[in-house]
Amino acid sequence: MARRGRGSAGTTSDDVNINDSLTPMLDVVFIMLIFFIVTATFIKQAGIEVLRPDALTAEQKPTVAILIAVGPTGEIWIDKKRVDPTSVRAHIERLHAENPKGGLVVQADRKSTNEKLMAVLNAARAAGMREVAISTEK
Repeated sequence: MARRGRGSAGTTSDDVNINDSLTPMLDVVFIMLIFFIVTATFIKQAGIEVLRPDALTAEQKPTVAILIAVGPTGEIWIDKKRVDPTSVRAHIERLHAENPKGGLVVQADRKSTNEKLMAVLNAARAAGMREVAISTEK
């Protein structure tokens, strides 16, 4: 009767090979998963689609921390939530505190009123935002 070769711990050579190859592979997979989650860029969305006005002198802003949308009927959206016009400043201050290096972009619909746009711009100025832009179509 032939005996199978056993390691010093009493395990067979098949068990040792599976454990030795599976554990490092799982470690690599988890490290790659963490890397992709941390380095992924997230697309900011205001919450609604707006028809932005056309402009010939449009420039792309590299760092945008806050995105606000003003709908055609005057509703204001921040982070996919409809916001009361009186609380826009508080939302801007909170988001600016989370990322002080980024700027603010307002996406105002073509049919929205200047009154709502100016309310958002005044709230941004009162909150201390200096990098403020209005989004347009090129």
